[in-house]
Amino acid sequence: MQRILVIDDELFVLEALKRVLGSTAVAVIGASNADAGLTAMRESPVDLVIVDVILPGMDGVEAIKIMRRDFPDVRIIAISGGGNFGLNSYLPEAISTNAYLAACKAAGANGTLAKPFETAELRALILQVQSG
Repeated sequence: MQRILVIDDELFVLEALKRVLGSTAVAVIGASNADAGLTAMRESPVDLVIVDVILPGMDGVEAIKIMRRDFPDVRIIAISGGGNFGLNSYLPEAISTNAYLAACKAAGANGTLAKPFETAELRALILQVQSG
């Protein structure tokens, strides 16, 4: 069991991830932007962070750089839909999604996942980054 922080400005994604991960974690904390997420990490340590790339204010790439500097042992998974808004405009293979996720990897993310994703994919990636 572990403490997980989810940072996503899309409320339905944030709530869905909190529900899905709640059964496997001691606590799942939610934050709607990077600043709030970093504050939460400073107040109470977490084992894993799942962070969206496109956020209001500080983006996920910059947040990952700060997390890696200030919390070197935390495991980080970056998620992104590439900044496409609305279900009708979603393009899962958008070059922007791949570029965002590659930037997250370069910034220090342990794993990346393109939205939308299945719960099983997320759980498998969590196990992978925890063991790696």
